[in-house]
Amino acid sequence: MARRGLFDHELRPGPGDPATRRRPAAYPARPRGRFPDRGQAMKKPVMIEIEDAPSPAEAAPIEDMPSATEERLEGRAMQIATRLGARRTSPIVRFFWRASVALVGFLISVALWRFIDGLFATHPILGWIGTALVAAFALGALLITGREIAAFSRLARLDKVHKEVSEALSEDDLSRARKVTAHVSGLYAARPEMDWARKRLAEQTGEVLDTDTLMGLAETELMGPLDAAARLEIEAAARTVATVTAIVPLALADVFTALTANLRMIRRIAEIYGGRSGTLGSIRLARTVMTHLVATGAVAAGDDLIETVTGGHLVSKLSRRFGEGVINGALTARVGIAALEVCRPMPFRKLQKPRVTNLIGRSLTGVFGKKED
Repeated sequence: MARRGLFDHELRPGPGDPATRRRPAAYPARPRGRFPDRGQAMKKPVMIEIEDAPSPAEAAPIEDMPSATEERLEGRAMQIATRLGARRTSPIVRFFWRASVALVGFLISVALWRFIDGLFATHPILGWIGTALVAAFALGALLITGREIAAFSRLARLDKVHKEVSEALSEDDLSRARKVTAHVSGLYAARPEMDWARKRLAEQTGEVLDTDTLMGLAETELMGPLDAAARLEIEAAARTVATVTAIVPLALADVFTALTANLRMIRRIAEIYGGRSGTLGSIRLARTVMTHLVATGAVAAGDDLIETVTGGHLVSKLSRRFGEGVINGALTARVGIAALEVCRPMPFRKLQKPRVTNLIGRSLTGVFGKKED
């Protein structure tokens, strides 16, 4: 055996010796990331000069961006009310309800007949009393039906006069314009408050020899007082909807208030222009107005014009309910303007059509701001 000493390393196998070589592994080697070159020098900052950029004094102001939790005011109550009013039922649904009403009426009639017949068989006096009550009920139903038919005829007459005015203006026929003016004046013959306006129109009609001037005179004398009354109704409805939306915290209270206030406003506007309608006529008229609004997109709640004019964005920072009230009031004013255009027997030519900005400003004075001196 060799002795261990200082030169033992000469007896050990070297790195090239086959005995010291590592055997190949049965699996691939683990991938390793590359180390960056730590000796690489850092790059110097680069400055790029922009000559066309405005100076800080001339730059446009930066607008405040809304926070992530701040929602856009949309007037959801008026959106829901408008779409509910504009919704049209399908023919199948209409057929079902008509058949249901007919069936219920038939069953009630048969039950009444048997009941009265039994009274006559047992107590003739009670039979005659029952017959009188049924006759009174039938008379009331006939009167209500006649009133609804008369209301529909008044609305149809307004539509007819409106078409006649448009045709007279397009044809530029003076004789026809005089007839149409007489028809418009005849709509208000039974209203004492319109006597003075009708007399002024009759005094000046003979001196006018131009179609456009004659129609403008009729619009100024007859439609002017009616437009003022219609504006008051629109302002009252907008004030009601805005106040209830801002104060009442219930979820469906603002929707119910918007529906009832708009229906009442549309009915009052129709009465002002000579188209007093009944229950069914009011529903049909409201559906016509709402359909017109939805079709034209005039009820878009995200309109920047409404928010700019009414200050909805500013009010929403103070109270979201107040902001919703302002937007719902503005949309109610839009519905009122649409109802005014539908019910008015003459189109706007000489007189200016009401604007939402003016209506909402007057209606909400004292509700969300200070009253004017």
